[in-house]
Amino acid sequence: MPVAADMPRARGAVPSHVASNAFPPVSGAPLAASRTITTFLVVGPALALAIGLWLLWGHALGARDLLLAAGFYVVTAFGITVGFHRLFTHHSFVPNRPLKIVLAAAGSMAIQGSLIPWVAAHRRHHMFSDCAGDPHSPHGFGSGTRGLLRGLVHAHVGWLFKPDSTPAERFAPDLLADRDLVLVSRVFPLLAFVSFATPFAVGWAWSGTVAGGITALLWAGILRMAALHHVTWSVNSLCHVFGKRPFANKDRSTNLAPLALLSLGDSWHNFHHAHPSAARHGATRGQVDPSAALIRLFERAGWATKVRWPERLSDART
Repeated sequence: MPVAADMPRARGAVPSHVASNAFPPVSGAPLAASRTITTFLVVGPALALAIGLWLLWGHALGARDLLLAAGFYVVTAFGITVGFHRLFTHHSFVPNRPLKIVLAAAGSMAIQGSLIPWVAAHRRHHMFSDCAGDPHSPHGFGSGTRGLLRGLVHAHVGWLFKPDSTPAERFAPDLLADRDLVLVSRVFPLLAFVSFATPFAVGWAWSGTVAGGITALLWAGILRMAALHHVTWSVNSLCHVFGKRPFANKDRSTNLAPLALLSLGDSWHNFHHAHPSAARHGATRGQVDPSAALIRLFERAGWATKVRWPERLSDART
């Protein structure tokens, strides 16, 4: 049974069942709480940066904080690109059980929401990409510079403040049937806490001071989270407006090379939308794709099987 992201759609067509009431909105206290949390996660890091710069004024940023920030960024970013995206959303490979759980936990520690709603929203994005029903398309907000800016803001962060009306029962039934993934999704708040507590603990242990733990929390916790958020959101926004479109598909997805390293290969978005289940998004020479390299290592170690490499797909340019 094909997942939603793999279902066919006519060029430029809006599916007949997509209407204003196709996905009933969530309302009431849960929505208000969700918006409060989203506001904190979007605005909070900017406030933390301002406080951190004030506290560190006149002091050099230590190599320890930079190393911790880079390390936690790479781990949680791979959790999103390899785990949430290529594995759980698109089934690009089959992991063994320990790898499945580790990737689900690492992606949850990116604090972009729990696993099952994340996957459901992304499959919906692919099914209705740049048409009515797409939760974060930058198109359809009017013409000219004003319409473009409104669309980019919506695709980047604006959609996060709207009711999440994506039914997991429709878009992620396979994940709902997996007890491991249901459990990981349920303990998302705990994993989010661990994502902040671990940098603090490591920084405290490494430096031997509480101040070292606080600076590690700032740079390797809060600001690392914010940086990865904006990179992921940039794939939603920038990679549907700017860049190249070497592969023909039914939407306006693009390849954006300047974002490739920070996104660990996910900004090769045009090829990805042409072949969603491919394990490698940087499919041509010179297109760096660290996520594909990591999947290759998992395959060689025997932890991942049935990897869907582009050469095993029909990926001729059309």
